[in-house]
Amino acid sequence: MDFRSGRSTDKFMVWVDAVGGYWVCLRDEAVIGQPVPGGTVDLPILGDISSRHARICRDGEGYFIEAIRKVKLEGRRIERMATLADGNEITLGDAVRLKFRRSHPLSATARLDFVSHHRTQPSSDAAVLMADSFILGPKPKSHVVCRDWPQEVVLYRQGDQLMCRTAGRLEIDGVVYENRGRVFPNSHVQGDGFSLTLEPLGD
Repeated sequence: MDFRSGRSTDKFMVWVDAVGGYWVCLRDEAVIGQPVPGGTVDLPILGDISSRHARICRDGEGYFIEAIRKVKLEGRRIERMATLADGNEITLGDAVRLKFRRSHPLSATARLDFVSHHRTQPSSDAAVLMADSFILGPKPKSHVVCRDWPQEVVLYRQGDQLMCRTAGRLEIDGVVYENRGRVFPNSHVQGDGFSLTLEPLGD
């Protein structure tokens, strides 16, 4: 996705004030593996796993996981591919455990929560596999629940651009918009009762 002037990026961090940091992948597939010099994984996790261990793909509205190395789904080893459903627990290798979540009924975006102590590098609280939109807000079905926010804030795709919308005014990089505006890596977004920052992740 080209939302950095003249360049493309497919992963970034969203830092949500007083809530946490979230690794966001924009591609339809995300390769998970150990971070190694020169590696090209989309989701690098510090743990005893291969440099390319598994691949999660979005196919239309659904998701499946492909085992490149040892992968278990709900405790059962998969030999090649398996469909993912909300609440499934994924085990990579012997110890890296993730929970797959599809919390919002109107969005194809999914989230990977860390069940074990392992984290991405740089560290994040969860990974978001962003499809059409990424919803942050006080409702329990939001992709990231921000209990003290007065309303939802939505990051969404518009062509090759990444946009942000909310009810009322919001400020993006010092410029005030009514309801919506375009965001970039390194953008800071704030409004009534909320604040977040985007940070690009290098390849």
